[in-house]
Amino acid sequence: MNRVLLIAAASLSLAACATPTVYAPSTGAPTSVGFTDYRIETGRYRVSYTGGGGAPMAQVADYALLRAAEVALRDGYDWFRVVDRQDRTIGAGAGGRPRVSVGVGSGGGGWGRRSGVSVGVGTSFDLSGGPALSRTLEVMAGKGPVPKDRDVYDARDIVRVIGRGEGR
Repeated sequence: MNRVLLIAAASLSLAACATPTVYAPSTGAPTSVGFTDYRIETGRYRVSYTGGGGAPMAQVADYALLRAAEVALRDGYDWFRVVDRQDRTIGAGAGGRPRVSVGVGSGGGGWGRRSGVSVGVGTSFDLSGGPALSRTLEVMAGKGPVPKDRDVYDARDIVRVIGRGEGR
């Protein structure tokens, strides 16, 4: 019994090993953590950020904004407007409950051996930390004074606040 409890405790301690959320380029795999971006046309971009399992949506949203700001500045723009926003949940993650299964087997006694019955118990735990969240932004970048409209961001301010962790 102590062995079962020890194994269960060790398994649960692995729950902290969920996919980390880092601010870095994605590897391109459908569920990889990180950002992607591409230019749709001059001054118009699609930027995505996917967080690791269990990452809070606020962090995923901040990282998508940060990447949009970096792309705007990289290409010589001062500000950007979010014209479309899509959120996606990838995988079931922490929705699964621990499962226990029991198996029973028997063996015949051929060649002078005894017959036997055995019982096995198996457990499984969802250690993913939760579903991965992704935010995709379509943004239009501009130069000059920042318009005082909704969903318009000063690219330098976003990099200063989110990029240094002041907004988290």
